[in-house]
Amino acid sequence: MARGTAPSKKAGGTPEAPGGSPPERLREILRILGETYPDARCELDFRTPLELLVATILSAQCTDARVNQVTASLFAKYRTAVDYASADPAVFENEIRSTGFFRNKAKNILACCAKLVREFGGAVPRTREELVALPGVGRKTANILLYNAYDIPGFGVDTHVGRVTNRLELVGTEDPERIETAICAILPAEEWGRATHLFIFHGRRTCHAKQPACAGCALRALCSWPGKR
Repeated sequence: MARGTAPSKKAGGTPEAPGGSPPERLREILRILGETYPDARCELDFRTPLELLVATILSAQCTDARVNQVTASLFAKYRTAVDYASADPAVFENEIRSTGFFRNKAKNILACCAKLVREFGGAVPRTREELVALPGVGRKTANILLYNAYDIPGFGVDTHVGRVTNRLELVGTEDPERIETAICAILPAEEWGRATHLFIFHGRRTCHAKQPACAGCALRALCSWPGKR
């Protein structure tokens, strides 16, 4: 396919990209990514489900490296949901200021932990339905927490996952929930979490938003993105 040419359409209007049917392409893509990033994992530092919950909320529009710098001292001070729920909002805002959007993040974390204390005895719940009912917790955060803290299947769609899956034409939508549904319909549940980390690693290390490193990309032959360099 020539550079910049729109992908052909199969019956029903589904884009047809290089490499076979959607399930075959996805499996091949994940195989290659697995070889390229054998160390793919959650890069947020945490020891408990509560720490991962707080760190994931802080990671919105912030790098994991910055979050890890902040949580190094934060987790030493706040050890339980009660500690967060009883924190002084102004003090807490200042402690997480460098992660950006600190007022909203502080409000959500403190309210989230207050609800944990009030409804769950301070423990982080183990179901997606209960998690997304917490302040500041969407499906991405819930899925990342379920897989990394409890080894429960979950496919988390952040900006990297959304960008990579769209450029590879694995999905035809930018809506995170629809991307989650599309990928999870193809992959068995036990592969969802690993796939999340592989897409995130590829987005961070190669398939960057503004200047993707297409020349050295391990997936170059399977990618028909018109903006490929």
